Amino acid sequence: MFTGIVEETGVVRNIKKGAKSAVLTIEGNRIFDDLKLGDSVATNGVCLTITSIKNHFFTADVMNETLSKSSLGSLTAGNGVNLERAVLANGRFGSHIVSGHIDGIGKVTSIKKDDIAVWYTVKTPPKIMLYIVEKGSIAIDGISLTVAGILHDSFLVSVIPHTAKETTLSEKKIGSIVNLENDIVGKYIKKFAQDSKGITEDFLNRNGF
Repeated sequence: MFTGIVEETGVVRNIKKGAKSAVLTIEGNRIFDDLKLGDSVATNGVCLTITSIKNHFFTADVMNETLSKSSLGSLTAGNGVNLERAVLANGRFGSHIVSGHIDGIGKVTSIKKDDIAVWYTVKTPPKIMLYIVEKGSIAIDGISLTVAGILHDSFLVSVIPHTAKETTLSEKKIGSIVNLENDIVGKYIKKFAQDSKGITEDFLNRNGF
């Protein structure tokens, strides 16, 4: 489990591609303090398992399912990536629950300055928009952000300078593809509501929800 608070930006140093898989070699700095083989690292929001460590480099296998559901397949050597180790049980939880299991991808369609902040508009399919609510949480490339606005096929986030500086968001351009993970709480609520025949929209409306 992760928090969506990016610890550092790493750099992709090598990509070894198989028929339907890949092995990523990524260079970092801060996350290596206590990193061990088998640990999980969110890489642009995707939970990857460390298969080898040497100096400040780690490798991770990426299977076909992950390549097809995320933007990792479009990475090239030299690209920056957001990195976060799994959260410690005794650590502060300053954002929202992030599993590292990507729901899909989105496309940046607008980037606008607003004094010190930057507004990003991200277009994404209906299956992702279904779980996005204004003032709710969304993980973009592993970054926990608050949804500031919703359009019929897009959502908006407003990013402060610190977040832009400490993550790869500042490198995004119009047309950039990003990994998206919906708030897991919303997904469980929808599943529960669907499976519980007695809890319907009409039932909730009648009881003040």
